[in-house]
Amino acid sequence: MNEKGLEESILKKYKHIAVVGISNKQDRDSYGVSKYLVDHGYNVIPINPTFETWEGLKSYPDLVSASKEHNIEVVDIFRKPDAVLPVVEEAIKVKPEAIWMQLGVINQEAAELAERNNIKVIMDKCIMVEHKKL
Repeated sequence: MNEKGLEESILKKYKHIAVVGISNKQDRDSYGVSKYLVDHGYNVIPINPTFETWEGLKSYPDLVSASKEHNIEVVDIFRKPDAVLPVVEEAIKVKPEAIWMQLGVINQEAAELAERNNIKVIMDKCIMVEHKKL
């Protein structure tokens, strides 16, 4: 499957998206993208250890704690590239179907680790921009 087909498949098939690095500041991309996903029927699972709720949803400090209450299908990462590998290492423990690294987030080592663990990877693409193309 080509990358375009993979993006479309992920967006159509999976509805439970953990957003790592979500912000409660409305001017941040992670806020706007997450709000868009909620508004389009996705179950957003906020992952940020610095606050307890995001837009009325319980926020979790990490993926493992969130996975105790949610089925995490996609991990959407809003972190600097050098902070992605630990996120992917943790994600492997919760076995999502896909890792989605947002626009500008490129970490080849993390992508290869995810793929070796049978997790689909999208890198350097905005999930909202790709959804709008559907």
